[in-house]
Amino acid sequence: MTYKAEIDIMPLKTLLDPQGKAVSASMKNIGLPEIDAVRIGKHISLKIEATSKEEAEERVKEACKKLLANEIMESFEFSVSEM
Repeated sequence: MTYKAEIDIMPLKTLLDPQGKAVSASMKNIGLPEIDAVRIGKHISLKIEATSKEEAEERVKEACKKLLANEIMESFEFSVSEM
């Protein structure tokens, strides 16, 4: 069966996010001072072939831990659904 995974990877809350900080500062310059505390991460979508949703979730978790996310600096969350 084919599944689709949606993965969100974000910098750990305890770490500085220079990109997010720069965007937060720029919000004031473009007339949006009410927007603050921007954090910037990445979103990954992928397709996976697996015999069950549980197997697909395990494979996605393995991909995140081994390749997609740097767990020293980033956290990840994902959802898996049938295509």
